[in-house]
Formats: sequence, structure tokens, C-alpha cells
Amino acid sequence: MAEAEAEQVLDGLRRQARKLVADLAGPVRRVRLRSGESVLEVEWHDPAPPAPRAGAEPVGVRIEEPARQAAPADRPTVRAPVVGTFYRAPEPGAMPFVAVGDMVRPGQVVGIVEAMKLMNEVTAGQAGRVVEVLVDDGKPVEYDQPLIALEPVTGQDG
Repeated sequence: MAEAEAEQVLDGLRRQARKLVADLAGPVRRVRLRSGESVLEVEWHDPAPPAPRAGAEPVGVRIEEPARQAAPADRPTVRAPVVGTFYRAPEPGAMPFVAVGDMVRPGQVVGIVEAMKLMNEVTAGQAGRVVEVLVDDGKPVEYDQPLIALEPVTGQDG
């Protein structure tokens, strides 16, 4: 297989894997694909941590959750499609996809979440004006975590 053809096949596989992960219920931990003999494995995150064992004494360890900012409940948000690392720009040093004050339209790419070396596009679900970016560039995010707060815009195409 020629190098260009192999790259096209790999790009197609990446697109299909991103779509599969977006369509699956719950936060996906791992996806394994194989072309020869057709293998597909999907592994989900555990729904809850295991309960402490009886008789186990607590240790003085403090676990900090990732810093999360919350958007006001009445304000729509763009949310993380998968667990991973959020990036505001297509590559280091590039301009961010969107900034505070920018207008977005439904389906517009507003960021990327990297998961298992796959870049998953984060898209706006509705038209609006970006009022706040809730997660810093390069920070870990959870599935369905709010990333960008929007002010809805009606009667405009953005």
C-alpha cells in the first residue's frame, strides 16, 4: 500500500473512531480498532470508584478534583464530547478557534479534546456569542464537562 493511500485509510479510521466515540453512551476509556480480521473493542470508565474495604483506615491523602468553573444554569454551554485534554487552538502557537465575544454557529468547531492520541472536534450545538471559556488550554476535562459558555443569539446566522 502506498504511503499516501495508507495515510488516507488512517485518516478515515480516525474520523470513524471519533464518530463512534461521540455516538456511544457514557465516557469511553479506550477504543481499539483493527483492520485485518475486523476487531473493535470499546472500554468504558467505571461508573463509580470501589467502596472502601471494611476495616481499612483512612490515610491523610487529599485528592483534588480538576478545577472546574461552572456556567450559570440558564446559560447554554458547549460540552466535552469525551474524556481527554482540551485545546483551544488547532496547534501550539496558533490562534484559538474562538475567543470571548466571538459569534458561533451550530456545528462550528470551537476546540479540540485529545483522547488516546485522537483529536476530537468540539462543536457548538447552537448559535451564540462566546461569553466565557470555562477550561484553560491544555487542561484535562471529563465527559460532558462544560467548556465554553454561550449567550444565545436568535434571529441571526452568527
